[in-house]
Amino acid sequence: MAGSSEQLLKTVLVAAEEKKAHDVVALNLQGISLIADYFVICHGNSDTQVLSIATEIRKSAELLGKRVRMEGADTARWVLVDMGDVVAHVFHRDEREFYHLERLWSDAKAVEIV
Repeated sequence: MAGSSEQLLKTVLVAAEEKKAHDVVALNLQGISLIADYFVICHGNSDTQVLSIATEIRKSAELLGKRVRMEGADTARWVLVDMGDVVAHVFHRDEREFYHLERLWSDAKAVEIV
C-alpha cells in the first residue's frame, strides 16, 4: 500500500531530523527495485550519533507497528534499518563518502524533503 510506505518514509525522515542527521536523502525506488519502495540515506559525525539516529528510526517505525531489523549497530559505521517498504542507511561520515549509495542508485529519483 503506497500510503503506508509514504507515511513510514515521513516518520523515518522526522526521526532522522530529530537526531540531527546530516545530508538526509530519500530515494524513490518504486519501479526500479523490489528491495524497497524508498531508501533513506544520511550520516552522523560520530559512532554515537550514528547509533542514536538508527535507534530513533527503529523506535519510531515500531510505534507504527512495523517489524524492524537493524544490522551494523555493533560497529556503528553503517547501520542498516530495514522496515520493509523503507530501508534507512545511517552511515558514519567517512563510510558514506566511501560507499556513495546515491551514485549506485542514480536511476532512483530523489524525494523532495519538506
